[in-house]
This record gives sequence, structure tokens and C-alpha cells, in this order.
Amino acid sequence: MTSQLSTLANGLRVATDRVDTVDTVSLGIWVDVGTRHEPADLNGVAHFLEHMAFKGTKRRSALAIAEEIEAVGGHLNAYTSRESTAYYAKVLKEDVSLALDILADILQHSTFEPEELERERAVILQEIGQANDTPDDIIFDHFQECAYPDQAMGRPVLGRPEIIRQLGREAVTAYLHDHYGAQRMVLSAAGHLDHDHLAALAEKLLGGLPSERPATTEPACYAGGDRREDRDLEQLHLVLGFPGLVLGDPDFYAASVLSTAFGGGMSSRLFQEIREKRGLVYTIHSFVHGYRDGGLFGIYAGTGEAEVAELVPVLCEEAIRLEDGLTPIELNRAKTQMKAGLLMSLESTAARCEQLAQHLLIHGTPFDPTEIVTRVEAVDDAAIRRVVARWRSAPPTLAALGPLSRLEEFDRVRERLVS
Repeated sequence: MTSQLSTLANGLRVATDRVDTVDTVSLGIWVDVGTRHEPADLNGVAHFLEHMAFKGTKRRSALAIAEEIEAVGGHLNAYTSRESTAYYAKVLKEDVSLALDILADILQHSTFEPEELERERAVILQEIGQANDTPDDIIFDHFQECAYPDQAMGRPVLGRPEIIRQLGREAVTAYLHDHYGAQRMVLSAAGHLDHDHLAALAEKLLGGLPSERPATTEPACYAGGDRREDRDLEQLHLVLGFPGLVLGDPDFYAASVLSTAFGGGMSSRLFQEIREKRGLVYTIHSFVHGYRDGGLFGIYAGTGEAEVAELVPVLCEEAIRLEDGLTPIELNRAKTQMKAGLLMSLESTAARCEQLAQHLLIHGTPFDPTEIVTRVEAVDDAAIRRVVARWRSAPPTLAALGPLSRLEEFDRVRERLVS
């Protein structure tokens, strides 16, 4: 990667990754603020704000924003996560100035017209409804809330319907004013571009952003437990998990390698044992989520009402078996999968742009794929065993949605996990 980093007078970091072999540029503004920075009574306001940013500014209507970016063949989008919010675009190299002008405009000059806010409120309520109607999606919110109950880290990104219905314009604009400061932002870009030109443009368009906007939140405190909802579905959707590692932990990449070997592909233990040998599921995978002060390791499975009686004991057996570590073949295969996935992602300017931004927000340094590959290659069986010992030292989290008649009680599941 040919990356460069500049910092404007107000603290905004401008990071670029030049790729001369493409004719496009992906760029965006990442803000170090997300769902976990919301008060409980405003859950969903960060996501609401992200939606409203596209609904008109002092210079552009919502239609004009869409027309301008699409007139040059580009696209514009955004997302909210638990720890950050992103506004990003992809355009041809000659249209970088337009894209950044639009991004700067929506972040600084949105008008939040009352009629647009009411329309977007209805859209978000429909989005929440759609998520609730998608069991293999909403089960992860249930799992998160069960792992981190009654705290910011456990609340849904989309918010709760009863809160969204009551959110007023003042609450949304206040959240923007109180949390969006230049020192908490990164302007990231990857593609066929000139760093100095982008930095100068950023100074012109974003130099007026306020510098400091402190964002505080309560620490993440993993608790674990059981959450199940009986619903008339063809499949039971289940997530079983444990506390994971924080971002920046020396063993974080070992946890990722472990997850890849355990449930990261068709050759993984879970896929081979549970789907291929036993035919208990159609979909099964494991995952690692890392946060600034917490983390999760989990297993997702979708299974039939009858099959769950056999599935859960097997999941517990496989989890316990991880204490014996991975075979050399499994370890090497998982490391190769991770390295290949990382290097393949670098073929996408959008992926390079996001990796650069997120690495700066989390670690304060530019993203270096060579360093990541080195850390992955250094993972050994001792590191794998350390990871397993750490997440097995706390109570499990179980979330289930669907026909529950043959799902074991939580206490029995917990007993199975005690080796």
C-alpha cells in the first residue's frame, strides 16, 4: 500500500492509499461515534442521524444529492455500527472533488426539515420491521443484548420502535452537534488520487468543523445468559457464544485464526462435523467481534425443530474439543485463508478505504497489510490455547429464535460446556 497521512489544523486526519492501476476513487468520512455512545432513552439516534444526512442541505435537496452523484456514475451510502458511523462514496477519479463536496455538505449543512424527518422516521420503522421479520439477522441483535444486557453495547443499532416514534428534530441535531468533532473523524480515500490535492480540498471544505466533541460511554461489561423467543418458523435460529478479545489484544489475530478453522469455511470443523457428516444444518459458521473494550466469539446455526436436540450437544462437544488446540494442518490452512482473504480484499478500493479509516480510528496508525500478515503468520498453537482458555472462563451466551420445544434448558447447555 502507498499510504499517506496528514492532519488538518482542526484535528481531522486525511489518509490516502494511492492505486494507479484503477480509474476510480473510494472515499469517505468515518466518525468515531456509534450506537454505544447514545443515552438509553435515545437508542437509535446515531442511525437516525445517518439517514437524515441525505435528506437535504442548505444547497441541495435530497433529490439533488442523489442526482448529482449519479450524474457522474458514482454512488453514495452510509452505515452506523456500535462504535462508528461512515459516510462514503465511489466515483471516477476526475469526480473526487464533487464527491467530497457532497460529503462535506451533508455532514455540515443538513437542514433536517421536519417533513423529511417524519418521512425518514417511517422508513426506519419499516427497516426495523424488516429486520424483525428476518430471523437470521435479528438473532444477532438478540445475542448482543443477551451478552451485554442493560448497557449501551447491547442495544440495537437501528433503535427500538417506541424510541424512534418519539425522537424529535432537536434530539437528532443535538447528537450531531455534541458528538461530531474533527478530532473524532478520518477522511479516507483509496484509488487513483493525489494526496496533497485531497488534503487541500479537505482543508477548504472541512476545515471549519469544530475540533473537539468528546464522546463518552459506559464500559462494556460481558454478562452472558439466555434469551429465547418461541416463534412459528420452519427453522430454529441459534447463536451460542462467549466473551472474545478486545481490538488490539496481542492474541486478537489468534482468535480470528481459531474462528476460521472452527467455522470459517467448508473445510472447517463445524461445517464438516455438523453439516456434512450429520446433516443437522444448512448454515453454520463461527465469528469474532472485537470492540475497544470487549469482544465476542460466537457460533450461528440454523436448524430444524427436530434436529436441535442433537445439534446443541454436538456444538458443546466441539467447543470443548477446542481446548486440545488445532492440528498443524488446520492451523496452517486457517492462516492461509486469512492471509488470502486480506490480500484479495486489497483489490477493492472500497475495502482499502475502509480498512485505512477503521485502523486509524481504532489504533491511531495507518493500515499496513504486511504487518497484519506477519501477525497472522506468527499465530501458533500456544496462542490458540490461550484464546480458548480465556473465552471458556466466563459463562456462555445463548440466543434462540423459532420453534423451541426441543431446545435444552440453558442450565443444561451450560453444564455441557464444563469439561
